[in-house]
Amino acid sequence: MIMDAKRQIESLRQQIREHDYKYYVLDRPQISDQDYDRLMKDLIALEEQNPQLITADSPTQRVGGQPVEGFEKINHRVAMLSMDNTYSADELREFDKRVRKNLPGEDVAYVVELKIDGASVSLFYKDGMLQYGSTRGDGQTGDDVTANIKTIKALPLTAHRSEDFPKKIEVRGEVYLGHADFERMNSKREKANEELFANPRNAAAGSLKLLDPKAVAERNLQIFTYGIGFIESNKPGSQWEAIEFLKDHGFRTNPHIKRCVNIEEVISYCDQWQDKRKRLDYDTDGMVVKVDSIRQHESLGATTKSPRWMIAYKFPAERAKTKLEDIIVQVGRMGSLTPVAVLMPVRLSGSTISRATLHNLDEIERKDIRIGDTVIIEKAGEIIPQVIEPVLCERSGAEKKFKMPDKCPACGNRTLQYPGEVAVRCDNISCPAQQRQHLIHFASRDAMDIEGMGEAVADLLVESGLVKDYADIYSLKYSDIIDLERMADKSAKKLLEAIEASKGRSLSRFIYALGIRHVGVRAADILADEFNSIDELRKATLESLSDIDQIGPVMAESITAFFDRQDTQRIIGKLTKAGVKMEQQAMKRKGPLSGKTFVFTGTLESLSRTQAQEMVKALGGKVSSYVTRQTDFVVAGKDPGSKYDKARRLGLKMMSEQDLKKIKYK
Repeated sequence: MIMDAKRQIESLRQQIREHDYKYYVLDRPQISDQDYDRLMKDLIALEEQNPQLITADSPTQRVGGQPVEGFEKINHRVAMLSMDNTYSADELREFDKRVRKNLPGEDVAYVVELKIDGASVSLFYKDGMLQYGSTRGDGQTGDDVTANIKTIKALPLTAHRSEDFPKKIEVRGEVYLGHADFERMNSKREKANEELFANPRNAAAGSLKLLDPKAVAERNLQIFTYGIGFIESNKPGSQWEAIEFLKDHGFRTNPHIKRCVNIEEVISYCDQWQDKRKRLDYDTDGMVVKVDSIRQHESLGATTKSPRWMIAYKFPAERAKTKLEDIIVQVGRMGSLTPVAVLMPVRLSGSTISRATLHNLDEIERKDIRIGDTVIIEKAGEIIPQVIEPVLCERSGAEKKFKMPDKCPACGNRTLQYPGEVAVRCDNISCPAQQRQHLIHFASRDAMDIEGMGEAVADLLVESGLVKDYADIYSLKYSDIIDLERMADKSAKKLLEAIEASKGRSLSRFIYALGIRHVGVRAADILADEFNSIDELRKATLESLSDIDQIGPVMAESITAFFDRQDTQRIIGKLTKAGVKMEQQAMKRKGPLSGKTFVFTGTLESLSRTQAQEMVKALGGKVSSYVTRQTDFVVAGKDPGSKYDKARRLGLKMMSEQDLKKIKYK
């Protein structure tokens, strides 16, 4: 029984982590907010029933998401927690009941704001001047995007009336792109044969990640500031006062903010904006409801994931009715077969929809969706079209039930279904439908980091027949590449140089690049620390893998199944012959810090964060991103953040950068 619960919990965690990665890192969400919330609620329920299975890395124990690579990292002084979501007036009333239960006998007022669909940022001012701006990242640490933030003309670089401005303050805001600028930008990208952004939110988030501030300035990003994180003095007594404070000091705030004296007034205001929002020049996907009193914020507190004094009310998605003409099956990178509805084209939320996801066979059967049905569709999260339900009263009797194919439509390989999973899969690593996605993943930045091998080049290599699996790229010659469409002499040579350079990537990158189901960047790091070569990992047993902290039985089964396959062995053989590095020098396990866990906070003076972490590992210690009771030492640099405060509350041992540098092998 406990093993079944463990498998279910691991499966849910992996799904949530994957969706977190797609949403926060790739900015390409795959499911609606409601579906995501359902996964999270299922996980919370299972963990409550089995508290002994709760781990520090569970999505329920932390804020979702992670910072992207390519920028310096900044610690938020006050964590940027996420919000719980509600989808109905009754759920808002339940929120109000919880608030009042925890504030017995107190009057409670709310501030209601439009939920701007953009990218959250934190802006740190010192002595009235902007010092840096950072993305939300994982809620604790974000990316330093100061140069890009400074291109936003509405943002003051120096606060107005700085004489009464706090010496140090974190201002929170949402960067977004207006509809007109979004259309202009996509039109420019279309003319340049570049991939179009799916929506303004993706465009805003993508713009903050550009390395050229001049290119960012051309996109005309906008910002609304909506609150305060850390503040050294002159702390406002309420959210309403915080908004007025920001306005008084030259910050742009949204004009459509209302203070409500009770929850019914909140609900009425939310209802007003459901249709009015369509007249705005920017996207909103709901309303944010906050308890007004800052003192009451402190009394209510927060979970590890979200504040108890704030909640988001998400607007119902727009819907349309159309004909489901056919159901086809697409094969994803990891071999999952996904049914897709072919629809009679219909306009929905500003775009023409002709296809929609059906998720899996269980969903089709649960909703009793048939080919030929008239169906209701909506855009999940205002982005992804999906079929909600068939219109049963319009059935003629000619509709046909859908049957999932028992052979892969792309390669003819027999499909399979793992125990406890709803997905039907093709496990043929050489399946042509998976080749492109495998190749893109293998060459990606977190994997083998092959510059120049993006989606367009991957398409050309697969379509030309030059590459049938990712090992084939190491057999490519100049004469092969130069004949490809739009491939010039210089770019062909640079690509070959990048491919050659990738042979020396670290073992952890190589493990991640292999595309083993359930194995992400963090799991690849853990496996590389445990095993010094692919050969050692290949020989690992299911039991030994399951015993590794943060791996678990589901991932262990996936790893052993991957290396047991003949196609995997064939590809590993080709990679070995090509000279790709698949081992690393055995790390020294013993040292003065052996068995000790370290967390870093603040800015170090003489070492980069990476250098300091490598120093701890070289001395036998482990590095974690989160402060827990199991943390042995917290290394505090200049201007430490919320991790420092938590460590002090827990009575943990503190260490300076100089203390760390004094530790040596004996």
